[in-house]
Amino acid sequence: MTMSKSLASPLAGSLAGTHVAPREAAVSSKAGAAWSGIEIAVVSDLAQIEGEWRAFEAVADGTAFQTYEWLSKWQRHVGVLNGTRPAIVVGRDAAGGLAFLLPLAVEPVGMARRLTWLGSALCDYNGPLLAPDCSQRLGDGFPQLWRQILALLRANPQLRFDYIDLSKMTESVGRQRNPFFALRLEANPSGAHVATLGSDWETFYAERRSGSTRKKERKQLKQLGEHGAIDFATVHDPRDAERVLDILIHQKSRSFARLGVHNAFDRPGYRDFYLDLISDPSLAAVVHLSHLDVGDQVAASGLGLRFGGSYYLILSSYDDGPISRFGPGRAHLHELIRFAIGEKLARFDFTIGDEAYKSDWADVVVRPHDHLAGVTLRGHAIVAAILGFRWLKRLIKQTPVLWHLYSRLRSWRGAVSGAAAANADSEETQAG
Repeated sequence: MTMSKSLASPLAGSLAGTHVAPREAAVSSKAGAAWSGIEIAVVSDLAQIEGEWRAFEAVADGTAFQTYEWLSKWQRHVGVLNGTRPAIVVGRDAAGGLAFLLPLAVEPVGMARRLTWLGSALCDYNGPLLAPDCSQRLGDGFPQLWRQILALLRANPQLRFDYIDLSKMTESVGRQRNPFFALRLEANPSGAHVATLGSDWETFYAERRSGSTRKKERKQLKQLGEHGAIDFATVHDPRDAERVLDILIHQKSRSFARLGVHNAFDRPGYRDFYLDLISDPSLAAVVHLSHLDVGDQVAASGLGLRFGGSYYLILSSYDDGPISRFGPGRAHLHELIRFAIGEKLARFDFTIGDEAYKSDWADVVVRPHDHLAGVTLRGHAIVAAILGFRWLKRLIKQTPVLWHLYSRLRSWRGAVSGAAAANADSEETQAG
């Protein structure tokens, strides 16, 4: 979706993993004139390819989610706990320069193993890093090249897999067509939303919100201010970053509970991943942690990335107490968009998810797609089940009546669970 820029300085330390030397594991791809001469290799030790990866992402097309910093931190804190084994595929031209880098991985899922994008669950957009002329160089030959890549991966016993699950891929990578769109694809159940920003906030705001809506929002902002001075702040002090992150996680966890959604922060390593991200001084120009205070209370908070001309909104939430009826989350979003415009960014990317509020601002809707394929008998059975589940999920999300009913049932379940938990806490307190 966006042109890639480097995520800055080297990552301290290295990541353990299997080592497949590029030249030792390389397989030349020669079938098809459009991509002949490209040599492919697999690297499982991220530290081995760090320098080349960083240099390539500075000139390649891709998103923030394909950078070395994002994925190496994910592997350090989450991937190693899950048994994920990186399988980074690099394609080099005859002169040894990188034509593409595919940040893939093989990970266990129950009794099976799948080939997926490294860090896929925490990447809103998955895909390759491409040299500026890569799609033109590959032409129509990518399906044949992909078969060569799969054969190379499966030749390594440690990288064998039962099925392929490459999700959340966009049709374009920068200004190029995504070569993976030459494969058989299924629409992802969720869309993504992007707002094209202007040169000043007031003009942008007037274009996206009606006069009556702006009047209503100004009234709510005034009511919010009656509960204390309103202040939007960007966190610069590393000592304060962990406190704000924990508030954001707490607010987001309560939001998940209200919606009846599984709390992502219950998963091992997730908090550590985000803490590493916000604590790394080399990422100060990229990572943006912010909060909106009402008096002494953090009323809303958020985490975003400034990258390649876009502001990616990664996490955001608000306090669900009495002041929530005055829209602290919306006020915080206004300040984030104002901030992005002030940073001279061209796009505000709400990332994947079809929440209604995103449609109020976005003028671009992105439809990610998935590639699923079985390799073994077990893998074919798993893929059939996944396709059925995602088809049903897509049907529900794209049918307003079904989605409304499902959301109501999910929220009811969350409310019941929350009430039960609160009652249990109360009884425990009384017993104590």
